Amino acid sequence: MQYDPSQLAALDAVLRLGSFDAAARALSVTPSAISQRIKALEDRAGAALVIRAAPCTATPAGARLARHASEVALLEAALARDLGQPAPQARLRLAVNADSLGTWFLPALAGLDLLYEIVLDDQAFSADWLRRGEVSAAITDHARPVQGCDAVPLGRMRYVATCAPEFHARHFAGGVTPEALATAPLVQFDGKDVLQHHWLRRVTGKALHPTSHRLPSTQGFLDAARLGLGWCLNPESLAAPLLASGALVAMLPEEPEDLALTWQVNRLVSGALAPLTRAVRAAARQALLPG
Repeated sequence: MQYDPSQLAALDAVLRLGSFDAAARALSVTPSAISQRIKALEDRAGAALVIRAAPCTATPAGARLARHASEVALLEAALARDLGQPAPQARLRLAVNADSLGTWFLPALAGLDLLYEIVLDDQAFSADWLRRGEVSAAITDHARPVQGCDAVPLGRMRYVATCAPEFHARHFAGGVTPEALATAPLVQFDGKDVLQHHWLRRVTGKALHPTSHRLPSTQGFLDAARLGLGWCLNPESLAAPLLASGALVAMLPEEPEDLALTWQVNRLVSGALAPLTRAVRAAARQALLPG
């Protein structure tokens, strides 16, 4: 079944921008034209594609069709380049964990003729975006390939448990013991973030649940630790200068936490995304520990 490119473009714009009016402005048409194109596309697909709310979101069928349109655009752009023809700039939707984005991943995106839409999610959940068909590639902690995807091991991101010297003196004067860790407040990215709790269980053998701050920012984690709000696991590459200067201290330097990362790509577009995969692997080799 073939779909009208203008209708697919309307669907992409509505879902990406969140409204029919914004899609109309982006495509230089009227909102009525966008509505007509979406209605025609829904008639052809035989299903509702857009949940008309504020913002507009995709139904499962809409998300699948939007991914199809994105994949076709990626394949057509790759074909044009292979034939030495001007290639249209395709849009690529990725799921990436915040710490990778905040440390080593962005340089891999430079120099490739793509438009990126990056979804932030915990590495333990980013594979779900692939399973739902909402992204074409993801950084995940799942070593096993998601169905229909190729999996490329990248290496291990090392984290160190850190806190401010004053915080250490206040909460860990008698040592970084299970009793002290049970009461010292920690910093957590969000409700999905269990990295600190995994570390606690590994080093203490106990399921501890201290009070926590919620702070969804990689740089914010580092700043929160430096300012004495709590302790947390920070990427070693980010924490190293502050550890060297004494602004942070490593709580148990002999107990780092290593997180194995994998690049997963939808197999249908893996060929079209081969240059990006090579760039991601090169960036990972420079920044991560061998797997």
